[in-house]
Amino acid sequence: MLKLSKLTDYAVVLLTHIVRREGVVATAPSLCEATHLPQPTVAKILKMLAHGGLLNAQRGASGGYVLAREARAISIAEIITVMDGPIHLTECADNDSHECQMSNTCAMHGRWNHVNHAIRTALQNVSLYDMALDAPAFAPRLGAKETALRE
Repeated sequence: MLKLSKLTDYAVVLLTHIVRREGVVATAPSLCEATHLPQPTVAKILKMLAHGGLLNAQRGASGGYVLAREARAISIAEIITVMDGPIHLTECADNDSHECQMSNTCAMHGRWNHVNHAIRTALQNVSLYDMALDAPAFAPRLGAKETALRE
């Protein structure tokens, strides 16, 4: 079974919340309240995302976190890589530094690379923006025109 870590799952939850609140500086306490995730977990994830170049940290009284790039320019593959490391199905897939005792005789040596590449490509083609828009638990963001029509 392919499975992402809980931290990666939570990172996507936090990032999609930031995307939906476009233009608002996100703070750890506000993200904890909105997502119901524990404060230590949120703080750890935000630090990892900032260190990985996906978030920018702003210091000061009105500080917090904002996306480092547009949501459309951040892929799910990037988020996974920042949180969990390189995307590999097996220890030896796309990993020349891995020393397997079976590499000289293994019938699968190098064969997983095709599958690994296909999965990585699929994840690179899904943006954070796509994930934020597809999230059914949240109401869609209204633009100025839609807001005016509702009033």
